[in-house]
Amino acid sequence: MKRKNLLFSLFLALFLTPAQAEVITVGQPVRIKDVASIQGARDNQLTGLGVVVGLNGSGDTQSTGITERAIENLVQNYGIFNLQGKIHVKNAAVVSVIAKLPPFYKPGQTIDVTVSSIGDAKSLADGTLLATPLTAADGKVYAVAQGSLSTGGFGVEVNGSSVKKNQTLVARIPNGALVEKDVPVSLLDPQGFLYINLNNPDFAAASRMAQSIQKSYLGSAQAIDAGTIRIYVTNAHRDNLVDLIARIETLSFLPDSAAKVVMEERTGTIILGSNVRIGAVAVSSGGIVVKVENRQKVSQPDPFSAGITTVTTDTSVSATESKAKTVVLEGGTTLGQLVKALNALGSTPRDLISIVQNIKAAGALNAQLELI
Repeated sequence: MKRKNLLFSLFLALFLTPAQAEVITVGQPVRIKDVASIQGARDNQLTGLGVVVGLNGSGDTQSTGITERAIENLVQNYGIFNLQGKIHVKNAAVVSVIAKLPPFYKPGQTIDVTVSSIGDAKSLADGTLLATPLTAADGKVYAVAQGSLSTGGFGVEVNGSSVKKNQTLVARIPNGALVEKDVPVSLLDPQGFLYINLNNPDFAAASRMAQSIQKSYLGSAQAIDAGTIRIYVTNAHRDNLVDLIARIETLSFLPDSAAKVVMEERTGTIILGSNVRIGAVAVSSGGIVVKVENRQKVSQPDPFSAGITTVTTDTSVSATESKAKTVVLEGGTTLGQLVKALNALGSTPRDLISIVQNIKAAGALNAQLELI
């Protein structure tokens, strides 16, 4: 245990900086609620089409035609008719309104909404959303959104010159929708089974989770595939299903994950799983440094001549190649040993990316290699 801690500390001290890389380690027990969810207890997407008013000239133009029709339909609800061709407003905009309705929310509770411009409005800043029904996939209204928009930015345009900060065509209304109808949630199937879904399906993790639940005597658990655990709920627990789920979610188990190396070449970021193993391989690292120098010279004409003073540039190019260093890695080399050896070569994160790719090409990297 001391040797493992020493290798890990050496890895952090010699190699990683916050902007360069991150290490993901496995092997620590986790709670079920942190890596899985109860089937049936899910969010529901709500959408609606609304009108934002009070935009001070930054709304949709007449060319869209959408806003005029939407406002005409709106005012007809208040008994005003025959306005076709008479609506010319720049202080309003047609918007898309979306929200996420969590499970178990009841009528009277509020949820956040996101408002996005559909037409050619310049900004939604300081606007107010009129009452907008939000429907789910079944076509039923589950919430009504309304309120003042918060854009988190601003935009100013004067005589063709503009200054803008953040996005002003997308806004939020915290607690802007009032829930009108709750979504029925069924946690048990007709046979009395409760299902738990892993966020990241894995056969070993599913098997270990089922064993942990089985040992707790909270129910008969079985992993039916890599991402689903089925639990039979006895009659003694069906009357208090909330307590049963709460106790199951706090159970711990040891997860598992495949050995993987994830690299991003644009930023030099490297994420190495602790399960990575290296086969027997020799690594040689050397580099060529190309140096380009520009020097400016001032050329003066002869006295009393018709010439003028000019500035010329001389360019010199030189190349040097550093001496290559070779390190031999034995079969079964661990992550800490690999990083220690590469740091002995003076390798940077970008060098490590190239080295790891070549080790994988040589068939000596016992892990998945993913480039993002």
